[in-house]
Amino acid sequence: MNMPARFPIPRAARPLAAALLTVGLSACQPAAETPPAGEGAKAASAAATAKPAMTVTVTRPSSETWSVGLQANGNVSAWQEASVGAELNGLRLAAVNVNVGDVVRKGQVLATLAGETTQAESLQAKAALMQAEASFENAKADADRARAIQDTGALSKSQIAQYLTAEKVAKAQWEAAKAAYGATQVRLANTRVLAPDDGVISARAASVGAVVGAGQELFRLVRGSRMEWRAEVTPTEVGRIRVGQKVRVTAATGTELAGQVRAIAPGADPQTRNVLVFVDLPRHPDLKAGTFAKGQFQLGQSTALTVPAPSVVVRDGHSYVFVIGANNKALQRKVETGRRVAERVEVLEGLKPDEAVAVQGAGFLNEGDLVKVIQ
Repeated sequence: MNMPARFPIPRAARPLAAALLTVGLSACQPAAETPPAGEGAKAASAAATAKPAMTVTVTRPSSETWSVGLQANGNVSAWQEASVGAELNGLRLAAVNVNVGDVVRKGQVLATLAGETTQAESLQAKAALMQAEASFENAKADADRARAIQDTGALSKSQIAQYLTAEKVAKAQWEAAKAAYGATQVRLANTRVLAPDDGVISARAASVGAVVGAGQELFRLVRGSRMEWRAEVTPTEVGRIRVGQKVRVTAATGTELAGQVRAIAPGADPQTRNVLVFVDLPRHPDLKAGTFAKGQFQLGQSTALTVPAPSVVVRDGHSYVFVIGANNKALQRKVETGRRVAERVEVLEGLKPDEAVAVQGAGFLNEGDLVKVIQ
């Protein structure tokens, strides 16, 4: 700033004037802008109240008593199968009375063979029996007369012996004729093929009009309609199984049945190296021979730490749960799971009993997500 020339500044006052001029220039400059009071507090509050990523429900693990079981697979088979065949050779099948799946009773007629030839043989044997009986009666009468007069001397001893011998021969012939007639009666009865036991027909090879041979199989019968489950277990697992243990067997249709271990095979199969365990099953229409079934051997009980099934998230082949901390942040925790019963999963490692885990919505969470917890 230039002072007017008409007002000269004395030399002694010049330093004071320079100082005043500097202060005046500083006052004329605009002051630096400062934020209004409270803006920083708002920013901090916004950071502290971040919006949750999603809403989840939480629960804590529960301790439950579960059955300890051994899982196994196997096939359903007939307890015992009876082979029913013809006992006569060269006869024609006149009638077949049953089919596969029919339930039969012991002694029921399954099929009938043509019996004309056998009937004729029976009549012939009966006639021979009657003839032998008449011969025996005649010889017996002669022998009785000889015995009555043997002390009188009317007949020699040799004649008496002949009559007595003839009686014995006639009696033997009569007995032989009775046996022959009985054999024809048996053959005549064998023209009817009978069920050897109660059960259900599992196979049929009989056809009307076919000429069958002795011993030829006509039917297969599941004795008592009983089925069994033949479970395959490894040699290391079979030591945990005992005769009489309870088994829960699930048939191919999904039906669950209660079984019991009847026997354990003494050796392993050379092909699979597995040991067969025979389990008796109750009668049920869903059980079919040759079908697949799975089951669980009941080995006892143990305590399990469990969580709901939706809490367990499987990613990259591993199981995880999301632990919700006090600040409502989701922490991903790798766990090892065990048994599964209904909608509960056993957690073997990686989770403490007092930790809260996400249930609904757990599958959409990531590490560090902020969540809103609802009941």
